[in-house]
Amino acid sequence: MPKMKTNRSAAKRFKATASGRVIFHKSCAGHILAKKTRKRKRRLRKTHYVDPTNMAGLRRLLPYM
Repeated sequence: MPKMKTNRSAAKRFKATASGRVIFHKSCAGHILAKKTRKRKRRLRKTHYVDPTNMAGLRRLLPYM
């Protein structure tokens, strides 16, 4: 059976932790920052975990993660 292809755009956005969970950065923190509150920008800086309901689709995109 041939190797499965990894979705390269997803590979750049998601990273697996040692425990097997997947982390990512939230969007909307790149520009137009003046209208966003300090609290909102602070929360966008942090990494977040992918919800378990989205993991099945993510496994299809990243089969070797």
